[in-house]
Amino acid sequence: MKHQLKREQQLNCNIEKAWAFFSSANNLSVITPKDMNFTVLTQLENDDIFEGMIIDYHVSPLFNIKMNWQTEIIKVDYLKSFIDFQVKGPYKLWHHYHEFVENDEGVLVKDVVDYELPLGFLGEIAHNLFVKKKLDHIFDYRKEVLELLFNQKRKAS
Repeated sequence: MKHQLKREQQLNCNIEKAWAFFSSANNLSVITPKDMNFTVLTQLENDDIFEGMIIDYHVSPLFNIKMNWQTEIIKVDYLKSFIDFQVKGPYKLWHHYHEFVENDEGVLVKDVVDYELPLGFLGEIAHNLFVKKKLDHIFDYRKEVLELLFNQKRKAS
């Protein structure tokens, strides 16, 4: 069964700064909870995202079990959006659409993740017992880190 996670967050920065941060695979470990043991394995010469870019990771999403994860950037609309798609990893489907919308307050970052677990009904049981909660935890952590990185000055004034 396919599931969808949607999140939005307003950032107090310009579009170039938001794009530079989110389109850099090296920043993924900054916004991922430490208990995930998230490591980018691909050596990136620079942070310029491009269609066809393949990125390999190690991640320990559950019970500290290390897993390989590989994503491909399948679409890039510079300063507007990009899509990463799981090639290999723990999900049957992982399609993550990142959108950046400039506004008077900075940039609204939108995420839509379409995902599906393997193993049919067993995957659904796992989703209901812990996967959905884990994904919410990951994106809640990400929101907290982004608030600290981008929105502290706005709150202080």
